Amino acid sequence: MRAAVLIQRWYRQYVARLEMRRRCTWNIFQSIEYAGEQDQIKLYSFFGFLMDHFTPASRNLISHIFRENEICRDSEWERYFCYKGIEVPDNYTGPHLTFPITFCGVSKLVEAFKQKQQLHARYVLQILGETWRLLRILPNINYVSVCHTKDITICGDLHGQLEDLLLIFYKNGLPSSEKPYVFNGDFVDRGKNSLEILLILFGFLLVYPNDVHLNRGNHEDHIVNLRYGFTKEILGKYRVHGKKILKLLQKIFSWLPVATVINEKVLVVHGGISDSTDLNIIAKVDRHRYVSVLRPPKMVRQALNDNKTVDCRNGDAGGPEEGRRRVRSLTDHSSATAQRSNLPRRSLHNLPISNQSSCSVEDELKKRRRLAGFDQSYREMKTSDSDSDPEFGETTEKDGNEWKQIVDLLWSDPMPQNGCILNEVRGGGRYWGPDVTEEVLGRHNLQLLIRSHECKQDGYEFCHNHRVLTIFSASNYYEVGSNRGAYIRMGPDLVPHFIQYQASRTCRELTLRQSVGWTERSALRALREQLFVHKSDLISAFQECDPNHTGLISLRNWASATESVLKLGLPWRVLRSQLVSRTQQGMVDYQQWIRELSITEPKLEVSDTSILETMYKNHSNLETIFRIIDTDHSGLISFEEFRQTWKLLSSHLEMEISDKAIADLAQSIDFNKDGSIDINEFMEAFRLVDLSAHTWQPETGAVASPV
Repeated sequence: MRAAVLIQRWYRQYVARLEMRRRCTWNIFQSIEYAGEQDQIKLYSFFGFLMDHFTPASRNLISHIFRENEICRDSEWERYFCYKGIEVPDNYTGPHLTFPITFCGVSKLVEAFKQKQQLHARYVLQILGETWRLLRILPNINYVSVCHTKDITICGDLHGQLEDLLLIFYKNGLPSSEKPYVFNGDFVDRGKNSLEILLILFGFLLVYPNDVHLNRGNHEDHIVNLRYGFTKEILGKYRVHGKKILKLLQKIFSWLPVATVINEKVLVVHGGISDSTDLNIIAKVDRHRYVSVLRPPKMVRQALNDNKTVDCRNGDAGGPEEGRRRVRSLTDHSSATAQRSNLPRRSLHNLPISNQSSCSVEDELKKRRRLAGFDQSYREMKTSDSDSDPEFGETTEKDGNEWKQIVDLLWSDPMPQNGCILNEVRGGGRYWGPDVTEEVLGRHNLQLLIRSHECKQDGYEFCHNHRVLTIFSASNYYEVGSNRGAYIRMGPDLVPHFIQYQASRTCRELTLRQSVGWTERSALRALREQLFVHKSDLISAFQECDPNHTGLISLRNWASATESVLKLGLPWRVLRSQLVSRTQQGMVDYQQWIRELSITEPKLEVSDTSILETMYKNHSNLETIFRIIDTDHSGLISFEEFRQTWKLLSSHLEMEISDKAIADLAQSIDFNKDGSIDINEFMEAFRLVDLSAHTWQPETGAVASPV
C-alpha cells in the first residue's frame, strides 16, 4: 500500500509538472500571437494618421486600402463578378461545376480539395458571385430553430486548416437540411487552404441557405489578411485572376452576418459582447459598410467634375496605439479618434509649401508632423490653428456607436472579474466580465453565449458560470500537439455536447510527454527569436541593472528587464531554466547569454547594421507595407518603392534611417540585379535560423524544423 501511494504521488507530481510546462508553452504562443495583432492595428492606425494629416505624395502609397470601403452601386459590382470571358482549357483536370450548384457539385468539390486539386478561376468567380447575391438578402442576425428531429452543429475558428474541416465532415456528416451547421468566423488566414474552406462553405450555403449559417470573424477583413497570409495565398494560387478574387472577397466578407441566435436562447458570435451590446441596434446596422472594421466610417465628401459634391461612406479613422501590451482599444472613447475631432486640421490645399508632390517622404513626414501640431511623435497631439480638411469628414455619433457594436462582436474576449474594460492585449474590442454576461443575456432573454476567437487547449472552455462557451475548431493551431480542435452538437434542449479531435496523425501517435516536449521546443524557438531581435534593447536594459559594469545581473533583474523590453507578460522567472543555461551563484552573465541564443542572421553587406535589427523586429510590418504598396500584386517593388516603404516604417517607429543605408540594403538583396526586389526573396533573405532546431530530439526521434 505504501509503495502504491508513493507511485501515485510521484505520478501526480509528474503530471503536474507536465501541465505547468504546457501552460507556460501556451502563454508563450498566445502572447506572441496577440503582440502581432497589436502591431497590425498600430500599423493600420498609423496609415490612418497619414491619410488624415499628410499630403497626397505620401497618401498615394496607401490611399487605396482606405478606398475599399466605398459603397458602389450593385450594378457596378456585377461587372466585377463577370466570369463569362474566362475559358476553361481542355487540359484542366480539376472539378467541373454546373450552376445552380447542387449537393453533388459541392460533394465533388470537397473530394477534389481532399485530393489537393485546384478549382478553376471561372468556377471560383461563379461561386463568389452567387454567394454575394445570396448574402445581400440575409439579415445581420440569423435566427435558427432546432426541432426534435435534428441537432445543430457549431464550429469555431478554422483558420485555413482544411484537414480540420474535412475531419469534422467525416465524423459529423456533410451539411444538409437534416444536419444544419453554424460556422463561427475566422475561416481564413494562417493556414494554407483558406480559399478551399471558403469555397466549400459558400457551396453548402448556396445549396442549403436555411441550414448553413456563416458568421463573420475578425479575420474576415482585408487589412488583417495582408498580414496573416490569406492575401499571399490567393495571389500564389491565382496569378492571373487573384487580384479580382481578392476584391470580390473583400465585398463578400462585408456582407457576412455577424451573429446567429438558436431557438431565441443561444447567441453565437465570433468574439463576444460588451456592456453596450444591443442586438436591436446590431440588427439594423448596414453591415456592408464595414469592409474593414479596423477604422470607423466617416462621411467623405468627394468633389465631382461639375463642382458638385456627394456624400458616401468610407471606412476610415481610428487612432494611434500606445505600447505593445498597453495599447488603446479600437473602441476607446478617449482614443485619437476623439482627439482628432477636437484637433483643427490645416487644409492641404492652402499650405505654404511649394512643389509638394516632389517632396521626399522623409521631409514631408517631418513638415506634416509640425503643421499638424505634433512634436517629433505622431502620438503626441497638440492643438494648432488650421482649417478643416475638405477631403475627409468626421464620424457621426450614430456611426461611431454602430461601429463599436460591430468591433465588440468581432474582437472582444471574456475576463474572470466583473466589469467591462478595453481589450489592451489585442488592441481591439473589450474585455467583459460575468456581470456583463448576466446583464446582456438577461436583457435579451438569452441563456447561453457561444463564441470563438481564442484558441483553447481542449478545443472548448466554459466561463462566467457556464453562461459563456468558447469553441475553437483548428487543432494543432500553434504547433503539432499544441491543442485539440472541437465542435458542438446541440439539440432542442440546448445542452452543448462536445466532440474533440486532432487532425494530425503524427500528434495522435505521440505520448503526453512527447507532445508537451514537441510544442515546448517550438514555443521556446519562437521566444528565442523574439529575444534575439531585441538584443540591443535587452543589453541596454541589463546594463542599467549593472551600474558597476560587472557583466552580471541577478535573476530577478534579468526577468524584470526582459519583460520591460518584450512586454509579453510572461513568467520569465519560471522560464529561466529553459532560457538561461548557466548562472554564477544566482547571477546571469548577460553578454554570454545573448551569445548563446543560437540564432544566426543573414550576412548582408550594409553600411548601417541598425537597419538589420529594425528588419528583424518588424518583419511582419514590412511585409504588410510591401503588399500594400505592391498595388498590382506583381510581387515586385522598385528601388524607389522600397525606399518609400522604409521611410513609412521609420516614421511609424520614430527612428531615422539614412537613404544610403536603404540603398545599400536594396542592392544587397537584389540578387539578380534587375533593379527590383522580389517580396518573397526579401522576406526569405531576412529569415532567422535557430541552430538548436536542427539538433536530434530524443523524445520524438526526429529532427526539428528551423524557425
